Amino acid sequence: MSWTKTIGIIGGGQLGQMMAISAIYMGHKVIALDPAADCPASRVAEIIVADYDDVSALHQLAERCDVLTYEFENVDADALDAVVKPGQLPQGTDLLRISQNRIFEKNFLADKAQVTVAPFKLVTSSLDLENLDLSKDYVLKTSTGGYDGHGQKVIRGQEDLEEANRLANSTECVLEEFVDFDLEISVIVSGNGQDVTVFPVQENIHRNNILSKTIAPARISDELAQKAQAMAVQIAKKLDLSGTLCVEMFVAGDDILVNEIAPRPHNSGHYSIEACDFSQFDTHILGVLGLPLPSIRQHAPAVMLNVLGQHMEKAQAFVQENPSAHLHLYGKLEAKHNRKMGHVTLFADDAVEFGEGMEF
Repeated sequence: MSWTKTIGIIGGGQLGQMMAISAIYMGHKVIALDPAADCPASRVAEIIVADYDDVSALHQLAERCDVLTYEFENVDADALDAVVKPGQLPQGTDLLRISQNRIFEKNFLADKAQVTVAPFKLVTSSLDLENLDLSKDYVLKTSTGGYDGHGQKVIRGQEDLEEANRLANSTECVLEEFVDFDLEISVIVSGNGQDVTVFPVQENIHRNNILSKTIAPARISDELAQKAQAMAVQIAKKLDLSGTLCVEMFVAGDDILVNEIAPRPHNSGHYSIEACDFSQFDTHILGVLGLPLPSIRQHAPAVMLNVLGQHMEKAQAFVQENPSAHLHLYGKLEAKHNRKMGHVTLFADDAVEFGEGMEF
């Protein structure tokens, strides 16, 4: 049996690109499917240019590949079910469906994985927003399709209800009470269908609902870090996880609340490329191939800074001034405002102190 496999990646963005790089280093061939011929993955892999729900293109990808994986959630699960052979998509489409729909996701986390989640309720129309206790703050999120702050409306008072009602009347939503949290964290966990391996806990700082900075390890006690990792492992085992999963959480005092899951490598885990002995992309590839997974060791504290379209000049100047910084640019041709163009990872003896003032 040949070690070398052909791996098909649905999605050719930066996550697909970095998955492909890991796979290529291990000796595998990669074909990605993406609507854009010049997508980031095109620099390292063959591209089938097609929409994500193009059944004939997905069929072509499945026919040419030993194993399939996806780099983001907005993939048509029904189309995948129609083309994949048994065992060809180790992540499965159940995980895809859970993570595509916030209602399914909340119910899975609370009922099946039995982890603590923030208080929430299902909203099917503006009637469900009547008699809302406006002494509290809320966020209304569409059940499907939202990312990086899209498909969300914060409700802090009466003046926010008109827009919230419009959103509620347009699609099913989830209403979450704002959590009075100390900090946001995430845990990357990878599985091979039987065993799992877990990464250090990351601390995440957002600006305008987009991840700005990750500090690893997070500034929490060892007890809380172990609790967070144990919750991520519990979720992974309930899913019989293959590949990499990110579990996003809030720390509130001695409590940890799970916010959401992402069924793939995650922006907050990019630091692992340099800072850990195996990256989240390495363990993703090993996991979907069903290969043994290593224990993860972090070499040194690290800070990861996102480079958005408006940061390009600053980031390149910063790297010239700090030659020990690791710059990753994804090869996107147009630097749009708030578009993720790359990231920078830095090591520091005290990542907390070093990362405190670090932003572009």
